[in-house]
Amino acid sequence: MEKREQLYEGKAKKVFKTDDEQLLIVSYKDDATAFNGLKKGTIAGKGVINNKMSNLLMQRLEKAGVPTHLVKELSDRDTLVKKVTIVPLEVIIRNISAGSFSKRYGVEEGIVFDAPTIEFSYKNDELGDPLINDYHAVALRLATWEEIETIKKYAFKVNEELKAFWNECGVTIVDFKLEFGRLSDNTIVLADEISPDTCRLWDSKTHEKLDKDRFRRDMGGVEDAYIEVMKRLTEHI
Repeated sequence: MEKREQLYEGKAKKVFKTDDEQLLIVSYKDDATAFNGLKKGTIAGKGVINNKMSNLLMQRLEKAGVPTHLVKELSDRDTLVKKVTIVPLEVIIRNISAGSFSKRYGVEEGIVFDAPTIEFSYKNDELGDPLINDYHAVALRLATWEEIETIKKYAFKVNEELKAFWNECGVTIVDFKLEFGRLSDNTIVLADEISPDTCRLWDSKTHEKLDKDRFRRDMGGVEDAYIEVMKRLTEHI
């Protein structure tokens, strides 16, 4: 399967047409952004790690009953995926207080919740991806009630699977962002990626950050953190 016309270039990926109208090629870049693109940089080797990690975790999720857009990995940076129309909602699952949750509610990082929380952001860079609730999403016709319930069910299932898996790797999954898409028949599937770009991952014992927070907060050791988390994943997958 060969790349044809480039359809889109985002902060972390490029998307290309193929000879099949229902299939696309996603190519992962080393570019890194934070704060809705206000901070920009490069994390060497990030594209390869994010591509491989996403694919390995999506294969695991498929086996657990969560449908995804994944078809097959083509190379270190390129993956063949089903064409979807992205539902313009960022779905955030949180197990522990951190990041914007801590800032928004004035609580310290590291509070373990009794049960995971879910929140939605309206996927719109110009508006700064504002928080949105179910009723607003339906009012704006971003999704139907049925789709929102399906997305919630899948998101919590993803959390259950990822928590159990990362725990085996000595990693705590603090929170993460998911995106979902509609296939041509309107079936909802998990899309985008699952990587240190989209997940907060802490070492279970030391709580050392092994994700993009190292880039966001100028902590250094970003490449090493991505390599470490990939190493643990491949040892346990």
